Amino acid sequence: MHIRFLLTTSILLTANLAQAQIDRITGQGFATRSEVLARHGMVCTSVPLATQVGIEILKQGGSAVDAAIAANAALGLMEPVSNGIGGDLFAIVYSAKENKLYGLNASGRSPLGLSYEQMKAELAKLNRPTIPPRGMLPISVPGCVDGWAELHGKFGKLSLGDDLAPAIRYAEEGFPVSELIASAWSLGPRLYQGLPGAFLETYTLDGKGRTPAKGDIFKNPALAKTLRMIGEKGRDGFYRGEVAEKIDAFMQANGGYLRKADLEKHTSTWVEPVSVNYRGYDVFELPPNGQGIAALQMLNVLEGFDLKAMGRNSSETLHAMIEAKKLAWADRAKFYADPVFARIPLKGLLSKTYAAERRKLIDPKHAAKTVAPGNPALEQGDTIYLCAADDEGNMVSLIQSNYRGMGSGIVVPELGFNFQDRGELFSMEPGHANVYAPGKRPFHTIIPGFVMKDGKPWEAFGVMGGGMQPQGHVQVLTNQIDFGLNVQEAGDASRWQHDGDNEPTGEKMENGGFVNLESGIPYETARELMKLGHDVRGDVGGYGGYQAIKVEMHDGQRVYVGASESRKDGMAAGY
Repeated sequence: MHIRFLLTTSILLTANLAQAQIDRITGQGFATRSEVLARHGMVCTSVPLATQVGIEILKQGGSAVDAAIAANAALGLMEPVSNGIGGDLFAIVYSAKENKLYGLNASGRSPLGLSYEQMKAELAKLNRPTIPPRGMLPISVPGCVDGWAELHGKFGKLSLGDDLAPAIRYAEEGFPVSELIASAWSLGPRLYQGLPGAFLETYTLDGKGRTPAKGDIFKNPALAKTLRMIGEKGRDGFYRGEVAEKIDAFMQANGGYLRKADLEKHTSTWVEPVSVNYRGYDVFELPPNGQGIAALQMLNVLEGFDLKAMGRNSSETLHAMIEAKKLAWADRAKFYADPVFARIPLKGLLSKTYAAERRKLIDPKHAAKTVAPGNPALEQGDTIYLCAADDEGNMVSLIQSNYRGMGSGIVVPELGFNFQDRGELFSMEPGHANVYAPGKRPFHTIIPGFVMKDGKPWEAFGVMGGGMQPQGHVQVLTNQIDFGLNVQEAGDASRWQHDGDNEPTGEKMENGGFVNLESGIPYETARELMKLGHDVRGDVGGYGGYQAIKVEMHDGQRVYVGASESRKDGMAAGY
């Protein structure tokens, strides 16, 4: 009996190991690491040191917002290839005391002194029809610091100086650069050569072009000085005084259009998060000028399909998802813009009736080559993502970005940060909702997500990566809600990304675009998608970066469950 038990156990273990290998290859429920569990607080970011900074702030008595600001400041230093105080910020905050969600749009506006006609003339000099990704023209007012100030003023417990102290310390003492970030950083000198400013002085080790390799120690004393002024003076330490004056003088001397007046007039906007219910889960995003409602539109369409019965990573499921994405993107290209300048049919876009009408356009046997926007009823009237939760039950879903990599490449001497190139996402098509105008917010790709279940917080989550973000939101949510994966498995599971679609900058999809499939998706699925008319390709990168904190109840006790992107350097940690 004992020998038989051992033999049976050995066979079962061998079978389980074999199945684990199959799962690893196919991506069926495989996790690169266990979920992280904690009772008192949780922080998830794309850089382990930044995660530790957030945990340090929580242990000092800081709120989830304090931890998020501290981690964001550290990420701006440690992952400048994705974010920094020269970029914008969006956040969804759950207030446990009020059982309420707050939304913050801390995106900046285009320079007041740069008219449409001037922009068009500048583009003519460059012999291009659209706004470029580098240089002075795509620069808009950085909204990050004002976002910190707004979040801190409403939800902070420590001083802003306390929140920024760890990032200041690391900027002065230095930190070792991680492998993935070092690889992206190495592209900077080639991309931004010839531009005015202090890019090489700030972001290379020798002031000439040698970027930090994995493990090299990087310091940014200029950024430390700027952060210290913000810590002491709040938002005015950035938008007024010495920093603003240096920005103004540099822009005037080098052909830029951003002025001190633009910085002084900047304000963030508190907004109501919008939601749809997907199979009993209330999924929240922020309204435009961001693209968060594209995820909601996709979920509304997909609710009419039995994805669980169709099977995860089946050709039927992926076809439905890709076609739903095309439908949402057609509306995204036409309607998503700054609501101050455009009338957005938000209620119509998110209605179940509209989703049912759009769902009828999906042909189960053929991939759409072109998709027109719908006619919803009009009412009158690289990026980092992080999440944090504290001992009181407050949670933050925060995303912040330069847009493309290190942004515009413009670094004002002695300030230590790069300006974003978010203005590239304006259209130059007259009459378009997203057409360039002075003092206008451009279409934005960065979106934080949040899910409530039965009126209580269920998950703060996000997926970085441009147009991948709404597609990623839908994939990690359906992985959990439809297919039963845990919060870490949901992010580790193989992803797809459709590209070549209609865009708010004016591009039109004429041939169906193309879809990249990650290696874990079975070849049989790829083959069937090709039979349906999809242009299927393979890509090892570009699938975004995921972080999430889920709330579970065990014997009446709240437990935070954290997950972090396995494709990047990040970490989830709690205490």
